[in-house]
Amino acid sequence: MAEKTQYEELARSFSAIGVVKRDMGRILPPDCPGGSAGVLTLLGRHGDMRMSRLAELLSVDMSVTSRHVAHVAERGWIERLPDPDDRRSRILRLTPAGRDRLDDLYERTTQLLADRLGDWSDDEVGLLIGLMTRLRESFDDCRAGPRITPTAPGTEAIAPVAEENTTEPTPRTPA
Repeated sequence: MAEKTQYEELARSFSAIGVVKRDMGRILPPDCPGGSAGVLTLLGRHGDMRMSRLAELLSVDMSVTSRHVAHVAERGWIERLPDPDDRRSRILRLTPAGRDRLDDLYERTTQLLADRLGDWSDDEVGLLIGLMTRLRESFDDCRAGPRITPTAPGTEAIAPVAEENTTEPTPRTPA
């Protein structure tokens, strides 16, 4: 296990992720802000889904999800179809125009990463991918169920955790 000072340094290093995310946000087209890009990305990755599932994957409440969905639907990037299992619900699906927009977002993101990491070796990029995947999985594991956390020598406490996140990792994420 790493030393406390290493975890402290790691926590400080996470501020760099904000810089990366801001740079990635700057490459988004004006008509496709981050929330819209997130909707398109998740529908592209997971396929058709109900709005409640999308809200869960976005980790935002239904009102925020509704605004994002309305934005992408107004642009013709998704369609809202009746759910055959529950006519009160809608199934969200990418349209061909939405797939085109998503492909554009992937291209923009890929180009940005190629520009910023162009002096990195293939091994370094591969190592980063592996470590980022492992980091995400470590946090997803925390959502899977109760986790026993030592609080003092000889004692343990159960930390409450959220339900398991079933998202699949993907190498292509524009937002």
